[in-house]
Amino acid sequence: MDLFEHGYIRAGVAVPTLEVANPTENSKRIYDIIKRAEQEKVKVLVFPELSIPGYTSADLFHQRLLLDESEQALGRLLEETQNMDMMIAVGMPIEADNQLFNTAVVFHKGKIFGVVPKTFIPNYNEFYERRWFASSNNRISNMIELCEQVVPFNENLFFEERKTKAVIGVEICEDLWMPIPPSSYHAVNGANIIANLSASNEIVGKADYRRDLVRIQSAKTLSAYLYVSAGQTESTTDVVFSGHSMIAENGSILKEIRFIEESTFIYQDIDIERLRNDRRKFNTFMGKTEKRDYQTVRFSFDYTHVVKQERYTNAYPFVPSKKEERDERCKEIFQIQSTGLMQRLAKTGIQKAVIGISGGLDSTLALLVMVEAFKRLKLPLTNIVGITMPGFGTTDRTYQNAVTLMKELGITWREIPIRSAVNQHFEDIGQDKDLHDLVYENSQARERTQILMDVANQVNGLVVGTGDLSELALGWCTYNADHMSMYAVNASVPKTLVRYVVEWVADTSTSESIAVALKDISDTPVSPELLPPDKDGKIVQKTEQTVGSYELHDFFLYHMLRFGYRPSKIYFLTREAFGNKHDEIEVWTVLKTFYQRFFTQQFKRSCLPDGVKVGSICLSPRGDWRMPSDASYEIWKKELESI
Repeated sequence: MDLFEHGYIRAGVAVPTLEVANPTENSKRIYDIIKRAEQEKVKVLVFPELSIPGYTSADLFHQRLLLDESEQALGRLLEETQNMDMMIAVGMPIEADNQLFNTAVVFHKGKIFGVVPKTFIPNYNEFYERRWFASSNNRISNMIELCEQVVPFNENLFFEERKTKAVIGVEICEDLWMPIPPSSYHAVNGANIIANLSASNEIVGKADYRRDLVRIQSAKTLSAYLYVSAGQTESTTDVVFSGHSMIAENGSILKEIRFIEESTFIYQDIDIERLRNDRRKFNTFMGKTEKRDYQTVRFSFDYTHVVKQERYTNAYPFVPSKKEERDERCKEIFQIQSTGLMQRLAKTGIQKAVIGISGGLDSTLALLVMVEAFKRLKLPLTNIVGITMPGFGTTDRTYQNAVTLMKELGITWREIPIRSAVNQHFEDIGQDKDLHDLVYENSQARERTQILMDVANQVNGLVVGTGDLSELALGWCTYNADHMSMYAVNASVPKTLVRYVVEWVADTSTSESIAVALKDISDTPVSPELLPPDKDGKIVQKTEQTVGSYELHDFFLYHMLRFGYRPSKIYFLTREAFGNKHDEIEVWTVLKTFYQRFFTQQFKRSCLPDGVKVGSICLSPRGDWRMPSDASYEIWKKELESI
């Protein structure tokens, strides 16, 4: 399927080298970049403010020859691009209503779609724009004639591409720096791409501020923001320009250039579907809408070619790629988890807690969180009761790690084997103990939960749950067993992140023995250990061999819940993100498993205990995810089968 079928549009910003006050030469250089961008299949391309004559033309803007030459240069660009399937925005002065306006001229295939005048005209420090230009507030006409075309002339002008539903609004330089930029109004009225033609000079510290403006405005407006500024060849007299240009999307800078010597452009694939989904989801986005008289020009691009995605897709959306950022994320998650548990204990007056320790990742993280919470409450760590409950599948490796961890942390620990109790249960219900089926596995899980609940009653404590977000998504838990607790601290931490949080604790631990145990736990295969080990005493039952790779499941979960993507797009993104690490058949098979289990296991999520929310993806039935337990997944299945 083509890139554009998945709701992407390729947009770029271009910084040409210019000759100030030479529109003829400048239009040639602009056209050269347009030709290069066409080869890269760019569909939207934005040039700097007043890029045809040059922003620093100053009083030359009052020269009739410069104005006439600028219009003629635009005319040549229209003729040269009449067969190019690209929407282009260039900056030039336009005479209308007895005034001169600083404008963006937007055109496609030789046709001018509209002219957008600048609203906020700076006249301070090094800026003297009011000497030459009027504000859009002084505009009288709604239509003007330009290059023998009668075109819209309006600051509230949108350009909507029919297929991708990309809606492009325009503002110019200073407009962005205002308390309420025009782009804020553009966004609530439907624009999801904002183009800013700018000429922002450089002084110390300004680039950081400018970058923050672009990034934050794209986040506040849930939009893509295309910012392009005048290049170094505009530098003159007392000011220097760097061509600082950025492409941002919903709070993230996707690409950026600054102090580039030659004419250049950058581009990215903007995810229009993602922006539209977010706007529907975050209903406060339209909390207060000031109605304005917007005019929309609708058009269509041709999509007759397959384009490879020009955009980085993070294979591990829950896990920051840089170690410094990852460590900070782990620290924050750990603090949120421990704070949640601390408050639950403080507000209930309960001073003891019980947890089952298996020597696996999830129970380890939960125990570490409990220790932190008890320390912050200044309660003795002996008030934590950790119980290891060896069963038919317990290996020596996990058992020893569990015991080491409990001893070294200084909690109260107990060992309560479950084999005899489970065998008695098998005898009571007439279950063949040599039949290693679902009853064999779940009976062990339920026996362990019964022990935890009963011991909690003994010590007047609460049972802390260990299950993580990935397991809840797949329903990979035994109903009313590890599915249940009195407070769940890992409920919104995905499996791919649990491991890193445990490793972060290991790296920051002052105890070498605890660090060694945590590292080994991190290296242990994920397993419920409900089936007997092999002849060498090693784990046989490995979860990922049954349900598929957790890194795939976490990727699917993130993109389904966070952005509402359909199976075909998730499959496409998975292939882009992981490349050859997971082949097509594996991705398709695991994705099928994900949808089947996600839909059929909702009944378990509908009655989850309270748990700590740490991130944007959470499956709590009390707010974050409300879904009927009997919903059909037929349409998702059909689309997946059509891939």
